[in-house]
Amino acid sequence: MRILFTIAHFFNPEGSGQHGSLRKDPQTRRIALTTCLTALRTLYDKSQYMIDIGRHEAIPANQGNGHDLDIIVCTTKGFHLLSQIPLSSDFLMHHNTNVEPMLLGFECQAVLKSCLGKYDYYCYLEDDLVLQDPWFFVKLKWFNHHTGNGNLLQPNRYELSPLGTVPKAYIDGNLKPEITAKFQNIREQSQLKGKIMEKVITFHRTLNPHSGCYFLNAEQMAEWASKPYFLDRDTSFIGPLESAATLGVMQTFRIYKPAPADASFLEIQHFGTTFLSLIGNQIPLWEKQVQGKEKTQTEAKNKVKKEK
Repeated sequence: MRILFTIAHFFNPEGSGQHGSLRKDPQTRRIALTTCLTALRTLYDKSQYMIDIGRHEAIPANQGNGHDLDIIVCTTKGFHLLSQIPLSSDFLMHHNTNVEPMLLGFECQAVLKSCLGKYDYYCYLEDDLVLQDPWFFVKLKWFNHHTGNGNLLQPNRYELSPLGTVPKAYIDGNLKPEITAKFQNIREQSQLKGKIMEKVITFHRTLNPHSGCYFLNAEQMAEWASKPYFLDRDTSFIGPLESAATLGVMQTFRIYKPAPADASFLEIQHFGTTFLSLIGNQIPLWEKQVQGKEKTQTEAKNKVKKEK
């Protein structure tokens, strides 16, 4: 199988600091990009081996899940860290542009369209997303085989921290219904279920279709590219970054994500702890909210009894 990955990458140390790509210290972003790129090769490339100790040689491994990969990193105006990452020159291809940084995701769309007919999967990732699942594309293929190409399965993004209030959290919970209502009807085929390895997995139409990425098979990419709104650079879904990653595919396909009970079935790591660190601070834990409500109700009942 041939897979094309496009990655939107930008870094400006003189930026506002609002995003990871706009902070003064490049180290965190450099690690994120290197980890993102390395994961693609180590998980999905054909060049994987097992050390046969008895024969004293390295023999091919994971050939059933090994693929031919091309990785194209799209940058703009020279603001990038590609010269600072410890990867060989043939690891990726560099596509430089002059667009506004927030619109780089649309440049990735243009690259994907220019390669129609050459690949089995067409993929887009923001530069701080890390795949960890070697069976990721097997799962996508299984999903579309059973449900059809009109449905797009998106991964749940998560963050990790061994030192946080919780060690792992999924960061793209439901948005308010009105935010996506004009782009999708989640009541249409609202739930799908499938059985894999004797386990039933539930998939929900989602009020937050954004994952910062998408992975389309060849038929889906051709379908999206044929739409009149393809590459119209519409930024009306939350903002430019979210629109480039999500709006077009949301308009074209019924988007599903694994339900919370099965969230890890298809997932992708968001590098860092930007959202995870909110838990216990701006965002309370559900259990503590429930305990707080129960405590308040108990105190209110006791007060009423005393007054009687």
